[in-house]
Amino acid sequence: QVQLVESGGGLVQPGGSLKLSCAASTNNFALYTMGWYRQAPGKQRELVATISVSYSPNYADSVKGRFTIYRDDAKNTAYLQMNSLKPEDTAVYYCNAQWGSLAEWWGQGTQVTVSS
Repeated sequence: QVQLVESGGGLVQPGGSLKLSCAASTNNFALYTMGWYRQAPGKQRELVATISVSYSPNYADSVKGRFTIYRDDAKNTAYLQMNSLKPEDTAVYYCNAQWGSLAEWWGQGTQVTVSS
């Protein structure tokens, strides 16, 4: 069982920035595709960004050019740098780890609120 612990959420004004972190309790972190998803009130959970084991990123159209996903395999941690935040980015952000088709784990989520 892999535990994922997110941190870095909070309240920020429109146009501001936040950096989310996802720390994984595993020695196999480098084998996992890491991802960030979000769920706004009354909406389904949606993909924000993923990063493969070869460091290839993938972004939802809504965050391209504003968000950056990266990983530090030495620290077993994935990050999401969020810039130029908009009120519509308000959601609970979840970290996800996927080991191919074998297994998948989720973090508990961290709240991001963009409001003036």
